[in-house]
Amino acid sequence: MEGLDILKDVEEYDVAIIGAGPAGLTSAIYSARYGLKTVIFETLPASQLALAPIIENYPGFEGNGFELLNKMKNQALKFGAVHKFENVERLIKKDCFYIITDSKTYKAKAIIIATGGENRELGVEGEKEFIGKGVSYCATCDGNFFRGKRVAVVGGGNTAVTDAIYLKEIGCDVLLIHRRDELRAEKALQKKLFERGIEVIWNTVVLKIEGNEKVERLVLLNIKTNEKSVLEVDGVFIAVGIKPATDIVSDLGVERDSNGYIKVDKRQRTNIEGVFAAGDCCDNPLKQVVTACGDGAVAANSAFEFIINKYKSNK
Repeated sequence: MEGLDILKDVEEYDVAIIGAGPAGLTSAIYSARYGLKTVIFETLPASQLALAPIIENYPGFEGNGFELLNKMKNQALKFGAVHKFENVERLIKKDCFYIITDSKTYKAKAIIIATGGENRELGVEGEKEFIGKGVSYCATCDGNFFRGKRVAVVGGGNTAVTDAIYLKEIGCDVLLIHRRDELRAEKALQKKLFERGIEVIWNTVVLKIEGNEKVERLVLLNIKTNEKSVLEVDGVFIAVGIKPATDIVSDLGVERDSNGYIKVDKRQRTNIEGVFAAGDCCDNPLKQVVTACGDGAVAANSAFEFIINKYKSNK
């Protein structure tokens, strides 16, 4: 390892939490309340919750995701957690754990990985070329640029349906493209979608995104009839799920499954002692804010017990 100087003059904490989404912030709340010196890194990728235009299924809260995230963050800070807006570049395990960011180095007795995921791409021709020129993965970020214009949303889950509803409400002409003949989104969201008269193009996938300087059309394929068609649009919002952002754990030897999700037990423990994981970076069966928070609480409790048991002889 180059330059052991990076391990000198570091800030020391009991628990370092990588990721400031609902799982990470809940971990910070619980960890700080346990009396552990806690630092949370708001690192890339940004939390998917911050981009959610509507949250209606989190108990006791209705509003947008950014509002909920800020409430969680302020609560964690109130209990004493330290927030760092720094990108974590590397994690090293020696006598304890070292967190190397783009600014400095930190030291912790335990680590909680809560890095969530990144938007999954369609992987079709034209997608990368037109990012920022009509291709978007964030309706709340870019929807305002398409008021009064025709846009397509690709996907069939909660995010896709929520994005379509949001875009319709801000004045876009919206179509939803879904590869199946039935949506996967919650029935309550589907009801809102159809009440707003949003057209759904069923059993269809995008083959290609075309245009000159910006997106102008989509080449579609009906997977039932094998017929191709062209859809004229000004923009396309892609909401086909997320892929876990877990490359950061590779140096630690943390086990991941074939899809890149961190393997954890029911206590959110990984195969590496002192490393825990929570939220969408784990292969949990339901990727929702409320389940991410539950993971975060369990991870913090496990980290607390680990620190107490391992370091109690030094107290």
